[in-house]
Amino acid sequence: SVPFLIRLFPSVLTKFVYLNFLAFPFFVDFRRPELLVNNTINLHLTTEPGVTVGIWHTVPGSRGAEARGQDRRWYEEALADAHPVIIYLHGNGGTR
Repeated sequence: SVPFLIRLFPSVLTKFVYLNFLAFPFFVDFRRPELLVNNTINLHLTTEPGVTVGIWHTVPGSRGAEARGQDRRWYEEALADAHPVIIYLHGNGGTR
């Protein structure tokens, strides 16, 4: 009966293959990354009209003391300085 159900409902297969409806660890607020990862802030960037991308900006440990207690503006300015930016694409889980 499983192949028959997959044939009728192909979206079910993708849910069970990728498990993108699960958010691990459970019961964690991913909008507050500073509770999970040091020197990190949640930002949203508008890449083009109508497209907004949510990001976590994490500064390296070498700038950790400098980042401690800073606000969103400091992190935005840190993105614009001469240091390289590494973009990590996390996959299909739906969480950062």
